[in-house]
Amino acid sequence: FGDCGLLDQHGFARNKIWVIDENPPPLNSKESLGKSFVDLLLKPSEEDSKQWPHSFELRLRVSLAIDGDLTLTSRVRNINSKPFSFLFAFHTYLSVSDISEVRVEGLETLDYLDNLRKRELLTEQGDSITFESEMDRTYIRSPKVVAVLDHERKRTYVIGKEGLPDTVVWNPWEKKSKTMANFGDDEYKSMLCVDGAAVERPITLKPGEEWTGRLMLTAVKSSFCFDQLELQSKGF
Repeated sequence: FGDCGLLDQHGFARNKIWVIDENPPPLNSKESLGKSFVDLLLKPSEEDSKQWPHSFELRLRVSLAIDGDLTLTSRVRNINSKPFSFLFAFHTYLSVSDISEVRVEGLETLDYLDNLRKRELLTEQGDSITFESEMDRTYIRSPKVVAVLDHERKRTYVIGKEGLPDTVVWNPWEKKSKTMANFGDDEYKSMLCVDGAAVERPITLKPGEEWTGRLMLTAVKSSFCFDQLELQSKGF
C-alpha cells in the first residue's frame, strides 16, 4: 500500500485487466436478498510474477442492492507452495459537495500513521476529522463502522468493513492535485477517500489458505448521527 514496499505505488492489481467469472459461487442467504452481483477474477501473469513471485487468485464480488447499498467483497487465495504476505486497500473514493464542509466520525482518539510525515505514529485529537489541508493517514485498529457527514448535501455515507483492521483517510488538496496527471486541479474539493484497509500489519496466507475482506457502503439522510453507528453495524 502506498510506497510501503518495493512494488509500484499501491501495487499492481488495480492496473490489470480482470475477467468476469461466468459461473460464480452463489450468494448466501444474507447476501442474496434484493441484490445483484458480478464476480471479477484476477490471476497472476508471467509479467506479474517477475514483480511479485507468488501464485494467487483474487476474486472481487461487487454486489448492489435495490436500495443502492454497495458491497465489495475481496477474497485472496494462496495457490502457491509457500506462504506469502500482502497489504490490501479498497480505495473508496466518495463524491462530496465541498471537502471543507465534510467531517468523518468514528475515528476519534485513535492512533494513526501520518503518511505525510514518513508514517509517524500520532493520536487523533479532534472530536471528528475535518479538512483544511492535504491529509494522508492510516488509522490503525479502527472500528468496523465510520461515517462521512456531508452537510451541504444533507447526506451521510456509512462505511462498514470486515477483515480490514485499518482505515485510510486521504485528500490531496490543492498543491498535490496540480502535480497529479490523472487528477483535475480542483477535483480535491469534491472528493474524499475513506478506505477500509489492511496496512499496518501484512496479511499472511499459508498454501491453500484464503483471506476475505468486505466493505459495505450506504448513504442515509443527514439526520443520521454517530450514536446510530452501533445499530447500523449490526446490519452489516
